[in-house]
Amino acid sequence: MDTRTIRRTSVMLPSLNEPGLHLSNVTSLEGGRGRVAEFHYADADLRDLDLSDTHLMDGRITGLKAQRTRLEKLRVDSVELSGCDLASLQWTDSKISRVVFRDCKLMGATLEDVALDNVLFENCKLDYSTLVRVRATGPVIFSKCSLRETAFAAADLSTALIDDCDLRLTEFDGGKYRGLDLRGNDLSQLRGLSSLKQIVIDRAQAFQLAEALTAELDVTVGEDLVDK
Repeated sequence: MDTRTIRRTSVMLPSLNEPGLHLSNVTSLEGGRGRVAEFHYADADLRDLDLSDTHLMDGRITGLKAQRTRLEKLRVDSVELSGCDLASLQWTDSKISRVVFRDCKLMGATLEDVALDNVLFENCKLDYSTLVRVRATGPVIFSKCSLRETAFAAADLSTALIDDCDLRLTEFDGGKYRGLDLRGNDLSQLRGLSSLKQIVIDRAQAFQLAEALTAELDVTVGEDLVDK
């Protein structure tokens, strides 16, 4: 089984090249009895994408564009999404396992009560997104992603790694982050540092955290004051 490994974190990738597995082209993600398996869904340009109580299993979704996306009570197993643009994404009460998001735009997305297990986000844009009570129940990797002004609220990212990502004004508000690996990033503009207890960083990043804390507390440096 293929894996993606960065430092101590390894994510199991979708098993789409197994002998005997044939992906059939489909024109919709709404399958009979709420299940779509062994599929390839490509180049759809939709005004609205609404999926609820659906199980997507062993498939590829490529080039999907949607002006508004609402996903609820979705189960996704062994699926690869690449080159997708899911605008106004609202994704709630779902489980995602062995899934890759590659070169996807998920800007301004809202993920709430979503469980992630062996999930890779690679070269994705999640700027201005809000992730509420998102739980990493297994390893999760964000690699070379843009997370500018993204907010994590009451999340559990204890088994996650964020590497070589844009974290300008990324905010953490409550949650569990013990063991979260933030090495390989510029941390100088993070927000919500009090939530980031027992994370993993490089020694040099301590100065970046000090810079972030200085900005967050609106500290005035005495040397910058003009003497009367």
